[in-house]
This record gives sequence, structure tokens and C-alpha cells, in this order.
Amino acid sequence: MNIEYQQEKVKSQVNVKQKRKEPPKKTKDKIHAYLFVLPAIFFFFLLIAYPLVTVIWDSFQFKSLLNAAQSTFAGLENYRTVLKSENFTNAFSNTVIWTVLSVAGEFLLGLVSAVALNQHVKGRAIFRGIIIIPWVVPIVIAGMTWTWMLTPDYGIINLLLTKVGIIDKPYYWLGEKNSALLTVTFVNIWRSFPYYTICFLAALQAIPKELFEAAAIDGAGMMKRFFKITLPQLKTISLVLVFIHLIWTAINFDFIWVMTEGGPLNATETFPLMIYRYALKEFDVGSASALATMMIGFMITIFVVNYYYTMKKNRV
Repeated sequence: MNIEYQQEKVKSQVNVKQKRKEPPKKTKDKIHAYLFVLPAIFFFFLLIAYPLVTVIWDSFQFKSLLNAAQSTFAGLENYRTVLKSENFTNAFSNTVIWTVLSVAGEFLLGLVSAVALNQHVKGRAIFRGIIIIPWVVPIVIAGMTWTWMLTPDYGIINLLLTKVGIIDKPYYWLGEKNSALLTVTFVNIWRSFPYYTICFLAALQAIPKELFEAAAIDGAGMMKRFFKITLPQLKTISLVLVFIHLIWTAINFDFIWVMTEGGPLNATETFPLMIYRYALKEFDVGSASALATMMIGFMITIFVVNYYYTMKKNRV
């Protein structure tokens, strides 16, 4: 009995030591989780955090792209240079007009098309496939195609409008200061609204049909059902879409650059194009970084307002 007791005692002591050496299962899971997340954290710091900090730091430096290795502390001088620039007010108003009109047009056109494609009509699957075409066309190709279509000499847009009688003679839509920004905005709406359509269509199909049936039984008409049921059910997706596209549109560079390069006479120059001009035409990295930092602050403000509004609505 004593020998058996001693053997069991030794075995229990060995098991206890092994258990102490082996980490708990929860600790292993945490280690595995951190290992899986580590590549994402690495690329976040490499591609986002480091460039962001560099841009903010350069905004306080006198730095030229021709001699990027040398720089001197500038304080707020770069910000004063940007704010006193003759093009700042013009670029600011263009950015606001371009962003607000684009997002508003995309939202309304996307909502209307989504409601129409949600109806039970023959061939709606074909229409759903066709309407996504503008979104899948690359921005450069879309911009170049529309630029060609809008030319006054041989553009098909002027040809059609002249034949219909809307205009008397070909009009240089991208060459006139009064129409260039609105024309580019219209083309941007044409390309981007299908994204809204897809998102709204998915949200519409998730609304319980019982709500519409009950409202119809109570005598609610089509418009009343739309404003009392459909729109409230689309509130969350609407906030997300508007928030995302406010940022996407405000920082958009390639679409305007392909079509007008900021012309004519800076009529379509927005903040991203102004940053490009500072950095790659005037080689003034400090001023470009200052304007970029101001845009970052603007984007953070939009994010905070959207987050506060969303959280407030969710609490209610």
C-alpha cells in the first residue's frame, strides 16, 4: 500500500508541474489572436500611421521636394501661406460645391433607382445588371470618355442637344468657367450613384413585407408607405453611405484631374488638386502638408459628428 501511495503521490506532483509549465488555454488563444492580427497592425503603421505622422510633421517644416533631406522648423508659417493664398477660397468653395452636390445627387438618384428596381417588373434582373456598369468602369476611362463626348467639335452630347433643340450651337461644357465644375460633378454622379443603388436595394429587400401589407390594409397610400416605412428603415444605411461618400468625394483627385486638371482658370480646382500643385509643381512640401493636415482635421470632424449623431440615435 505504501509503495502504491508513493507512486500516486509522485504522479500527482509531476502532473501539477506539467500543468504549471503549460500555459492556460485562454492565454494560448490570446497569443494566436495577436499573431493573426500582427500583420494588419504592421501594415496599418507602415501605410497609414507613419505617413500620417510624417505629413503632420512636415506641415511645420520649410521643406522642398528638390531637397527633401534638408528642412527647417517653420512653425505655423506654412498654414499662413496656405490660408493667404489667392486660390484657397476658390478651392474651398469648389470642394464644398463638388462634395455636397455629388453626394446629394448620388443619394437621390441611387434611392430612386433602388426603389424602382425593387418593384416586381419583368426583366428587372437585366436592369439591375445594366445599372451597375458605370460603377465598374475605371475612373480614368470614364473621365476620358466623357471628356471626348463633351467636346464641342465632335462630341455626341452637343450633337444630340443641338438636334433636340435644347441648345442652338455646340457648347464647351468643360472649357467654360461657369459650367465646368457642374459638368464634372454631373459625370461623377453618373458614375457613383450605382453604389448607392446596390446598398439601398439590399436594405429594401431586408424590410419585412408585413409592414407594407399592414399599412396597405390601414389605407396608407404608396407615398405614405414610402415616407413612413421605407425611409425610416433606410436611416442607418443612409447615414453610413453619406458619411463614407463625403470623405471619398472630398479627397477625390483623379476624376477632376482627368477631365479638367483643375481648369479652366482654376474653376474646378479642389483641395486635393491644390495639394498636388503645391507638392509636385511648386515643390513646396511644407505647404502641401499643411493643407493636407487641414483636410485631415476636416475629415476627423465629419467622423466625430457622424459618430456622435449615430450613437445618440442608437441610445434613443
